[in-house]
Amino acid sequence: MNLLIIENEKPASDKLIRILNKIDKSITILGVIETVEEAINRLQEKPQPDVILMDIQLDDGLCFEIFETMKVDIPVIFTTAYDEYTLKAFKVNSVDYLLKPVDENLLKSALAKYKKLYADNDPFKRDFKQLMYEFRNQYKSRFLIKIGDKFRSVPAREISHFHIVERSVFLCDYQGKDYGIDNSLEQLQNMLDPRKFFRINRECIVNIEAITLMNSYSSSRLQLNLKNMGKSDLFVVSREKVADFKRWIDK
Repeated sequence: MNLLIIENEKPASDKLIRILNKIDKSITILGVIETVEEAINRLQEKPQPDVILMDIQLDDGLCFEIFETMKVDIPVIFTTAYDEYTLKAFKVNSVDYLLKPVDENLLKSALAKYKKLYADNDPFKRDFKQLMYEFRNQYKSRFLIKIGDKFRSVPAREISHFHIVERSVFLCDYQGKDYGIDNSLEQLQNMLDPRKFFRINRECIVNIEAITLMNSYSSSRLQLNLKNMGKSDLFVVSREKVADFKRWIDK
């Protein structure tokens, strides 16, 4: 069983690890995450956990922001000092809701409940579940961005383009506002729906819905006009990508 801990208090996470090691030495703990932002980034990576132990209040907000930002199909056992979030917790993928300090027997019971509900020794069913999970979560639909000490969730459909400025990557919305993100363009290419986003050159990925006009440009290239972007902003499809771009735009 692969398990991820989302907990911002080190004494609490250390205690969970001790209990888990005592309960079942075959459990693999994939890591300890302390913030909403880290959790969103980690849950887009592999290997995926089979189950998550999740605190409610994290360093940068409530854990429910994770579910509001992305689709999470992984079962969750909540471990928290607050009992007022019980109803909200069970509206997501909650297996159990344990109050701190977490009791060893209650955690053991919660893991047994998870196994009964989700574990399946039939390899065909297990592989099918994994295939369906990967299909549903193939492309990223939202991006969590930090603005000062606040966060904003930007739907992918509201993003005009991604571009590089002085080695940093930014997403730009339809209002022309840039927001820095941690992903590289290479990572973004794997995250985004290729029917909607295309990397036109080394420094830019554009949203098909943002393109308003295409013009011939020097050296057999194409220049794109994007919504709400000034004429001084050059969006040029590199020569080696022009043929693929035309096939993509014409689908």
